[in-house]
Amino acid sequence: MNTFAKSLRPAPSVLPGWGITMGLTLTWLSLVILIPLAGVFIKSAGLGWEEFWRLALDPRTVAALKLSFGAALIAAGVNVVFGFLAAWVLVRYDFPGKRLFDAAIDLPFALPTAVAGLAFTALYAPNGWLGSWLVPLGIKVAYTPLGIIVALIFIGLPFVVRSVQPVLADFDKELEEASATLGATRLQTAVKVILPALLPSLLTGFALAFARGVGEYGSVIFIAGNIPYVSEIAPLLIVIRLEEFNYAGATAIAAIMLVISFVLLLLINLLQAWNRRRTGIQA
Repeated sequence: MNTFAKSLRPAPSVLPGWGITMGLTLTWLSLVILIPLAGVFIKSAGLGWEEFWRLALDPRTVAALKLSFGAALIAAGVNVVFGFLAAWVLVRYDFPGKRLFDAAIDLPFALPTAVAGLAFTALYAPNGWLGSWLVPLGIKVAYTPLGIIVALIFIGLPFVVRSVQPVLADFDKELEEASATLGATRLQTAVKVILPALLPSLLTGFALAFARGVGEYGSVIFIAGNIPYVSEIAPLLIVIRLEEFNYAGATAIAAIMLVISFVLLLLINLLQAWNRRRTGIQA
């Protein structure tokens, strides 16, 4: 066996099964992820570069892509802040109704996205419970990009909380006590001791919330209003192209979304790896 092949094998383990488990993993990964995604790129390649870029650079497509990725990034950023606060409260404090609050965090996982979209529309529509108060103040949520961000915050929050919560629960409080003993303020302890330990999990939660937000459909279409160039998201535009039997246009949008999502997630993973090497923290 040559040196390259030997380098691919893991270190000896007490439990056998490297060959069969690796084979099953690659087979399942190919069937579930790689082959379907490859089909999108193969279909896109059949369009030719000129036709592909013509479809990809269509102003309506560009506007939808900007809205989808921009709203997902903003929502994921908001969720990092408030997801961290929610995880902190759940781990560090005991209060009446804590278990109920903890269970409510997971509701977006179980709730059908269409139900969430209808609920937000009922709340934020101009004649809704909250919309009737906000619209006179000049704050319009429903049928605007702001409504899309609100919906994505709702469906992405659990990803951040559940990524940070176990890491925070395992965090050694003695490090905080040592920091205070050495004269650090609470802010210095938070920034220089706690945050570096939580950064990998925060990035993981951000990546998961962002990935979910980019492809979200059901909870968005009801509150977005789906106005071209204003509040039309890319997943909806793909469905519209399919309903028009414009399979080439739908494939081009899907391929662009895949490439952009992959590049952004790869950058986030590289940032995580860099942070782990820099701090020596494994998450």
